[in-house]
Amino acid sequence: MKPRNLITLILGIILALLGAVALLFGGSLGGVILLLIGVSLCYLGWRGGRKALIVFGHASIVVGCILITWGIYLLPYSKPTLLHIFTRPLFWGLFCLLGGICANYHGFCTCIRGGE
Repeated sequence: MKPRNLITLILGIILALLGAVALLFGGSLGGVILLLIGVSLCYLGWRGGRKALIVFGHASIVVGCILITWGIYLLPYSKPTLLHIFTRPLFWGLFCLLGGICANYHGFCTCIRGGE
């Protein structure tokens, strides 16, 4: 079987490997996040289509919720500078959560379903 999107598959493999290495050597939360996004991107790149996009959307929502929670815990240690806003987990959690919602809605769109 041939992959549907080679670039997505390669990006997913890279992220999954980085997440596995981070979990093995560091045991940090970042490894779980990279692994979850990497595996869902691998599935999206290999299978493609509506179901894979919905799986990726749900994985993004889960990762977004984890990052938002982590970011809220880090709020007392963050400075209100533009660099801290864009580099802390709260911003990326909102970005990931809303991207996952968008992917789920797009999975049910008629452009993906084939005009049903």
